[in-house]
Amino acid sequence: MSSVMSSAMPSLSSSPPLSSSPSSPTGPSRTGRRLLVALLALLATAGSTVAEAGTPSGPAPGAAVSAAEPATPDRPSYDAKLRADADGSHWAGRQTVSFRNASSRPLREVYLRLWGNGEDGCGTSGRPSPVRVSHVRGGTPGRPGVKCTALRIALPKPLARGERTAVSFDVALTVPTRNNRFGREGAFRFLGNALPVLAVHDARGWHLDPYVSYGESFYTLASDFRVRLDHPSALKVPATGSTWTRSGGTGRTVTHSVAKRVRDFAWAAGPFRTATQTSPDGVRVKSYWSPNTPAAGVRLNRKDGVAAIDRFGREFGRYPYGEIDLVMTPGFAGGMEYPGLVLLGTDKEGGATAHEIAHQWWYGVVGNDEYNAPWLDESFAQYANARYYRWDGFECSPDDSWPSAAAALTDSMAYWSTHRGEYSRVVYGIGPCVLADLEHVLGAGPMARLIKKYARDHWYGVSTTADFKRAAQSMTHRDLGPFWRKHRIR
Repeated sequence: MSSVMSSAMPSLSSSPPLSSSPSSPTGPSRTGRRLLVALLALLATAGSTVAEAGTPSGPAPGAAVSAAEPATPDRPSYDAKLRADADGSHWAGRQTVSFRNASSRPLREVYLRLWGNGEDGCGTSGRPSPVRVSHVRGGTPGRPGVKCTALRIALPKPLARGERTAVSFDVALTVPTRNNRFGREGAFRFLGNALPVLAVHDARGWHLDPYVSYGESFYTLASDFRVRLDHPSALKVPATGSTWTRSGGTGRTVTHSVAKRVRDFAWAAGPFRTATQTSPDGVRVKSYWSPNTPAAGVRLNRKDGVAAIDRFGREFGRYPYGEIDLVMTPGFAGGMEYPGLVLLGTDKEGGATAHEIAHQWWYGVVGNDEYNAPWLDESFAQYANARYYRWDGFECSPDDSWPSAAAALTDSMAYWSTHRGEYSRVVYGIGPCVLADLEHVLGAGPMARLIKKYARDHWYGVSTTADFKRAAQSMTHRDLGPFWRKHRIR
């Protein structure tokens, strides 16, 4: 266990606890209320515009998972070499992924998630899918399913437990014209969830849930990436991982990136302006912004980025990746998180930066199934966000403020996709307040220790609601059953 796990963290009581009493006479401050309302709307959209309803094709939400059946394929290692066209709208090349079977059962197939097809599905006769895979080696591909976001690859022979193999394929990416996490804004291209990644199989089967744009569907295991991006020298290319550049062909640059133990890989491309700072705790914060981005928004995002990465490192465990990129444009709606890279819109008040930085731990280092348990990353990140901005009077809602009798904090995206109006109110609003209530029940010191230990125990792993409930119960002799029922944590 590395020193990252064992470093000491000061008590969260160094910041004022969030008020969680419904009868509190003091509401949020004017600034806090304004920021909260804006964030509930912006963070829920995450640069997206359309919600996709649908029944998950994977396991039923809330189904129990046997700890005896580990998630597989595990220890994935991705290697990709891609070349861009003149403005970064098209990328093509070869990708290889090696992996191990961690299951006691032979692995006969794997699935690639082509999440970049989520908005467009299988395309039309005049417009193909944005993410296309061909010339597969190491397995036999089937027909893309789940609206062309899942590609089954049958392995040539069953892979026994502990054995490794690899598949490789050509990949072609066309950045959609919409302003989105996989999209563009003016001369700037965003490639979030563009690179194919392996689906996860566990005791509940293959997780082949549908894409949702109002929220996230993503569920991956900690992986290693080595990516080589060949692009015109006029384009700056921020990316997940530790990056460096070398000269390519005439007028071209190759950006190399190596990322260890991350859940996804994202990059952007465009004529960005850049600056680099090193936080007091030694994290490189690289800022990229479009020339038309408001200067006040850039300054605020950079300030909050440097402060938040250190603060959360002390509260949850030192940030393990060495550097983080802040990619800023004026028209991006809210923010979107990726390991080592966040996409941010800018305005004079800011407000999304700390939330997206908190996601480096809650979804990034401490993984979760974002489709079946979105509260485990969004509510935790928003709780950290609220504490960072010290929103006095950030109140938990009384029981009758739930948007419906059916809604629960632990609902999956299958529910929220068909109850879009309830999603931000519950997951971003009630969720962090439930954690604030738990802080009042346990005390500031025990809550600080709980969060730090919970992160350490699931570092690079996957967390579940049941895991968190057990961890919280271990901090007190008081039966927390009534607390979970009151706050609809099922």
